[in-house]
Amino acid sequence: MTELLCPAGNFQKLKAALLYGADAVYCAGKSFGMRSAADNFEIEELYEAARYTHQRNKKIYLTLNTLPSWREFEALERFLNEIKDSGIDALIIADPGVLTLAKRVMPQTEIHISTQAGVVSHADCDFWQSMGASRVVLARELSFEDIAQIKKRISKELELETFIHGSMCVSFSGRCLLSENLVGRDANKGTCAQPCRWNYNLYEIAEEKRPGMRFPLVETDKGTFIMSSKDMCMIEHIPQLMESGITSFKIEGRMKSAYYAAVTANAYRMAIDAYNADPAGYVYDPALKRELESVSHREYCTGYFLDTPDRTGQLTNNPGYIREKAYLAVAQSYDETTQRATFIQRNKAVNGAPAELLTPGACGKRITLCDMQNEEGQAIDSAPHPFMRFSVKVPFPVKEGDILRGADAEE
Repeated sequence: MTELLCPAGNFQKLKAALLYGADAVYCAGKSFGMRSAADNFEIEELYEAARYTHQRNKKIYLTLNTLPSWREFEALERFLNEIKDSGIDALIIADPGVLTLAKRVMPQTEIHISTQAGVVSHADCDFWQSMGASRVVLARELSFEDIAQIKKRISKELELETFIHGSMCVSFSGRCLLSENLVGRDANKGTCAQPCRWNYNLYEIAEEKRPGMRFPLVETDKGTFIMSSKDMCMIEHIPQLMESGITSFKIEGRMKSAYYAAVTANAYRMAIDAYNADPAGYVYDPALKRELESVSHREYCTGYFLDTPDRTGQLTNNPGYIREKAYLAVAQSYDETTQRATFIQRNKAVNGAPAELLTPGACGKRITLCDMQNEEGQAIDSAPHPFMRFSVKVPFPVKEGDILRGADAEE
C-alpha cells in the first residue's frame, strides 16, 4: 500500500496530520534538521511523539538531513544516544558520515536517504542501499519517466519516496549557498533565509565567456522574480502517482500551520482512498483542489513530474503567499440533544459569520456561526480570546478534532 507521509513541525501539527489521514509523519529534533525555524521537538517530546504515533498504528520518521561539519559530530553522537530508545521508525539522512554514525549508534533503525542527497539514478539508489538504506527520497527534479526507469532498475526491496505537494527550491535538491553568502545563514544546516523569495532589481547582467546571452526575466506590476519557485500540487494526477511504483507520497510543510497539516493530509487521503476503492473508475474531484487552495501557498504547479527543469523553472509570477482561510477553532465535543458543538478558539470567531466545518474524510461543510455562547452559557458576539471555549448551534454531528474555518460570504 502507498504511504501518505505528512509534515509535523510540532506536536499539534503531528496530531492534526495523523487525525486527518497521514500514514506516517516526519519531524525533527532541535538540531540537525533542515527546518530549524520550525518549533521542532525536545528529546522528551520525541519519545512521547513516537508513543502517540505508534498507539495509532502509524509511523514516525526523524530528519537528520543537514550537512554537519566536523565540529558538530560530537553533538550529533550525543543526540543519537539520547533518542536511540525512542522507537523512531526511521532516520532521514543526506550525509554519508551521518549515516555511518547513525548505523553505529542506532543499528536497528531504518535509514531513509533525504532528497538533499540529490538521488537521480538507479546507480545512486544501489549505492545507498549498499550503505544500509531501506528507502530513498528521490530528487524533486525527476519526471514520471525518470522514476519509472529508476524503478525498473533497482532492487524490489528498496523503497522510493517523492514529494507530491508543497514548496520547491530553486536550487537543485535544496542545496543552495545563496542564504549563507548574503546573510550568513547556511541553508544546508537548516537556517535558510529564503533569499530566492526576495524582490531583486537587476541593473546589469554579463558573463565573460557568454557574450550576448539573453536572460529572460518574469516581470509583473509587483516586481521581478527570477528565483522564487511555485509550490507543487499533484492532486490532479493521483492515478499516475499511484501507478508509478512510488512507496511513499510526501507532503512538504513542517513550518506551515496545523491547519495546513490537516487539510493537505485530508485531501490526499481522500484521493488515495478513492483510487484504491476503484482504480479503473477513479474520477478526479475538483473539490480536493479547492481544499488545497484554502491553505497558505504560492502559485501551484506540477513540479517536474510532467516537465523538466531545462524547459521550465516553475518560477512564480507573484510575491509572497496566497493566504489560507482563517483557522477559527477546533471542536472539543458535541451534544446531540441540544445540537451544540463546543470549540477551542484559535482565531477570532464572530457570531453570525459564515464558516466551514472540516472533518476527516470529507471536504469542508458550510455553516453559519449562530447562537454563540461562552462556557457559562451566556450569549456572546464573538470569541476573541486565544484558546477560549465557546459553543454554537450545528445541525449535524461534530467530532472531536474537527476544524472550524472561515468562509467568504459569497461562497
